[in-house]
Amino acid sequence: MVAGFLISAVGALVLAVGTIIQRIMLKKKKVGIKLYQTAEFAAMVLVSLPLLFFFWRLDAQALELRNIIIFIIVGIFSIIANLFLYYSMKWEKVTHIEPAKLTESLFVIILAIIFSFIFGEGLYERDLRVIIPALIASLALIFSHIRKHHLDFNKYFIAAILGSFFFALELVISRLILDFYSPITFYFMRCALILAISLIAFRPNLNTFNRREKTSILFVGLMWVIYRFVIYYGFVNSGVIFTTLMIMISTVFIYFFAWKFLKEKIEWRNIVAAGIIVASIVYVLLT
Repeated sequence: MVAGFLISAVGALVLAVGTIIQRIMLKKKKVGIKLYQTAEFAAMVLVSLPLLFFFWRLDAQALELRNIIIFIIVGIFSIIANLFLYYSMKWEKVTHIEPAKLTESLFVIILAIIFSFIFGEGLYERDLRVIIPALIASLALIFSHIRKHHLDFNKYFIAAILGSFFFALELVISRLILDFYSPITFYFMRCALILAISLIAFRPNLNTFNRREKTSILFVGLMWVIYRFVIYYGFVNSGVIFTTLMIMISTVFIYFFAWKFLKEKIEWRNIVAAGIIVASIVYVLLT
């Protein structure tokens, strides 16, 4: 269990680093959402491609019709999630949709519990010693970001919630077939599918980025590859809900990096939420 936490902590750290750099790219450099999304998926494909030489694994079961259909569903839900996310980003003040985006971890936990009754505890754990702290931590994270203006559930806020739901659904459904791939193989194939669709749908001009921006995007792509590797590895070896809880420690890193590099103010409710998340993780590790 401690090993699972350490691996998840690495994933949480790279998630925080990637998130901060992504914020800089999208907010300070005014990069278009669709253009950036396509470039980022291209970067993830490029980063994971050489790793396939060392980590390629595709079991025969992955080619069964049922599992191919599940993989396609994962890709479709991922595309739907991204479309909802990009639509919600049309709102002038992106910070207004932050609580909606943070519901993803809560959706993952709830969906994993539901799936455990459908597909059994072999794939989705049902340990209350993990579920209850995970629910408390995820709710604390969401409520720490809610302000009065968030109670206005307009179409952009609802789109962000739907985006989080489909991202969570994609992750939970992925667990059904993760045993048949290495994490790198699965992520490469997923990203390649989304990249192909993005190139067809958006027809972006990737040459608009300068060398420094391309380097930043490639670096963020590396962060996402490492992060998803940790997520998929954790889902298979430690459990969906356990891994989701451990990854929440990324919030602490994000608060620190945002304060240090983006000069964003940390409010008392953020500190309380971070404390609840850390306490929940410590409780699970010690029980």
